[in-house]
Amino acid sequence: MNEYSIEAAYSFFHQKGRIYAASNIESQKDDIEYAIAEYVNGMNPELYKTLSNGRKDFLLDHKNFANDIQDAVDELEKMMK
Repeated sequence: MNEYSIEAAYSFFHQKGRIYAASNIESQKDDIEYAIAEYVNGMNPELYKTLSNGRKDFLLDHKNFANDIQDAVDELEKMMK
């Protein structure tokens, strides 16, 4: 896991998370969830494992997505300090 992958994930998740939290448009939220799932599928596996803390559905479950994206942003922010 390198600094670039942490910064790239933070930037992407932070941007998408802010839009998601502010949106009232369900189709926009669905698009963000899809974009994050695609990102997760290609991201550094070690970084995902660290962020997910063992949860296999982390950032991939609609019911928990809002909390997961915020948790991911918070954890990535800590990692960059």
